[in-house]
Amino acid sequence: MAAAVELLDARGVDGFTMRRLADRLGAGVMSLYWHVANKEDVFDLALDSVLEYRGPQPTVESRGWRGDVVHLLEDWRASMLRHPWSASLLPRRALGPSILGRLELLSRALSGAGVADADLNVAIWSLWNYVMGATVTRASFDLSDDDRAAAQQRLTRLGDRYPTIERSHLLLDDDWDGTFRTGLGLLLDGLPSR
Repeated sequence: MAAAVELLDARGVDGFTMRRLADRLGAGVMSLYWHVANKEDVFDLALDSVLEYRGPQPTVESRGWRGDVVHLLEDWRASMLRHPWSASLLPRRALGPSILGRLELLSRALSGAGVADADLNVAIWSLWNYVMGATVTRASFDLSDDDRAAAQQRLTRLGDRYPTIERSHLLLDDDWDGTFRTGLGLLLDGLPSR
């Protein structure tokens, strides 16, 4: 799986072939099929390996439900940013033990925070969608400083049509981690009160 992950990191999903994996391993293509049924199995296993959650350091005291949820989701996002192909595979793959384990920990933390069983799925899918959206946006919105400055100048010229966006300097904001954490905080603020 380490070789498959390296190949996916280097080539992405579209550039991944069983031939390339076999070459990387110094093996014949057909020998791979003793271990996996097909390329889809490799994707499932590679995805599960990069999304494994090891939890906070053993020396770290529990930060309560909110701290545990933030750590879990920040770790999930960081894992997907290290392996950008994972975000594109996750919605269409079988859920392996690693992502199911994350979902169980998330469910348990939210339930312990007082989120009613009737609202638990809504809370989980809302947080899932937030993490996925923030990750895909961060991975794909990679403009240079010059490109962002030029786009902001264009917005300034069009300020009469887009005054709020221009005033907020939306395109110059590159605090991806801070924005993620703040947005996550806004979502979490409303959960236990329901």
